Amino acid sequence: MRIETCYFCSSRIYPGHGIQFVRNDCKIFKFCRSKCHAAFKKKKNPRKTKWTKAYRKTVGKELAVDPSFEFEKRRNSPVKYSRELWSKTIEAMKKVETIRQRRSNTHIMQRLRKGRVLEQDKDIKEVERNLSLIRSPAAGLKNKKKVEEAVQDDQKMEESDEEMEAQEIAIEN
Repeated sequence: MRIETCYFCSSRIYPGHGIQFVRNDCKIFKFCRSKCHAAFKKKKNPRKTKWTKAYRKTVGKELAVDPSFEFEKRRNSPVKYSRELWSKTIEAMKKVETIRQRRSNTHIMQRLRKGRVLEQDKDIKEVERNLSLIRSPAAGLKNKKKVEEAVQDDQKMEESDEEMEAQEIAIEN
């Protein structure tokens, strides 16, 4: 059972599904559904169509370069069947799939981390720009009252210091 990939969106095509288009030069194009076939006939570019894997790779939303993709390449050289080789191949495929999944998860987490940092920077700039909306006008009045009280206290302290000096001078005379 061979699982093909769609020429347009790169999704899987299972046996008995999809559409085949054969061009005059005998090149075969396989599509997973009529949506992909119609987009191909309209000469749409898969790298500019947002729902395709090609777009996601060009924009950086999915891993584009990874050594594990080498295993997916099609090999046309026939190999003589042996049960041992078959079982090792199946085990290797499972291992490669887990490695690929782990790498794609780390790639996604790095993308999300970068987005969070950008979002925090944007939030900080917005708060700095609209700080007057956050601060209560009453808070400014309270601060003014505190400053005025502190100034009055300073003046009283200076006056009391002057009175103390005057009393000391009077006592000395």
